[in-house]
Amino acid sequence: MYDNRKRLLTILIIAALIFSLFTLYISSEERLSLSARSAALYEPETNRFIYTKNSNERLGMASTTKIMTALIALENLEEDELIIAPDEACGIEGSSIYLEPGESLSAIDLVYALMLQSANDAACVLAYRIAGGIESFAELMNAKASELGLLDTHFTNPHGLDDEEHYTTAHDLALLSAEAIKNESLQKITSTVRKNIESSLKTRTLINHNKMLRFYDGCIGLKTGYTKKCGRCLVSCAKKDGLYVIAVSIDAPDDWKDHTKMLDHAYSLLEKRVLCERGYFSYDIPLIGGSVDSVRISASNDFSVVVDKNSPEIEHTVKLSGYFSAPITKGDVLGKVIFTSEGKEIGRVDLIAEATVDAPKPKKKFFSFIY
Repeated sequence: MYDNRKRLLTILIIAALIFSLFTLYISSEERLSLSARSAALYEPETNRFIYTKNSNERLGMASTTKIMTALIALENLEEDELIIAPDEACGIEGSSIYLEPGESLSAIDLVYALMLQSANDAACVLAYRIAGGIESFAELMNAKASELGLLDTHFTNPHGLDDEEHYTTAHDLALLSAEAIKNESLQKITSTVRKNIESSLKTRTLINHNKMLRFYDGCIGLKTGYTKKCGRCLVSCAKKDGLYVIAVSIDAPDDWKDHTKMLDHAYSLLEKRVLCERGYFSYDIPLIGGSVDSVRISASNDFSVVVDKNSPEIEHTVKLSGYFSAPITKGDVLGKVIFTSEGKEIGRVDLIAEATVDAPKPKKKFFSFIY
């Protein structure tokens, strides 16, 4: 009788655990139930995909194409360089700032038009200036994609108008966007809500199409896109407490809501812990044979890590000698701080001398000779 009760209790406990796990799974899925056909949520510092949905499916990317166009433009042009719009780049279908042949404006303003107004004519002007034409510019785009390891991406144009051979994946768009936000100028551009640009003919006011800049605290861009064939495409990036997160959706009828869910999900799971700042771990160490009795050392640089919020505390060990001998040069590495988590090293920071300390010059000896 006792054994039967024990067996029944065990079964009930197991059933309760299964039900709890199932409920947790369902609630997590409901929290990230997205309208998107394809999506990816990416944390670039640790190269971690937090969430994916059909993220390796090759699909058209619409104007999110312009992330690559902008990146190549900023890498190849001086920002204040004046560029004249050729006839071939004007009158392009879709989004436009209605450039006129012969109109000139700066490279940086063309990129603003590209990223805020999603101007297809600006994309073409940049393509003609950098590569002499659309096809040759697409070759540069594909070379850059290859360099970044975007294995499921192929470009045929700089603007994103429909083409069967123009495609990417949510996975690849996330990696491309991580590269794009490394460019400070591009990050500044994509986070701008409103911008006036001037050409040789007129002043234009640009309004960023990306509503996430107004909807989501910490959003810093990146790019919207839409064609009837591709559907609504969106890449958004947010930065909170030093932690960057990138969300991508392709063919998402409710993209603003999708991205809010994804970014919230990432920030509910992850945090950036500052373990050290330049000047931390400061010590005065005895000095032998120097013009002073000690030398001050401290951390050479900042150090932080992205971790799960429920991860264990990170420990540190300071390794240095009990004394040093002169001479010491400012910046000399005299010790280390090693950071570990659960017994595994996750990083280290040099401890460097804050000043130069010379050894005293030997006193001159004078000899007299008696003849």
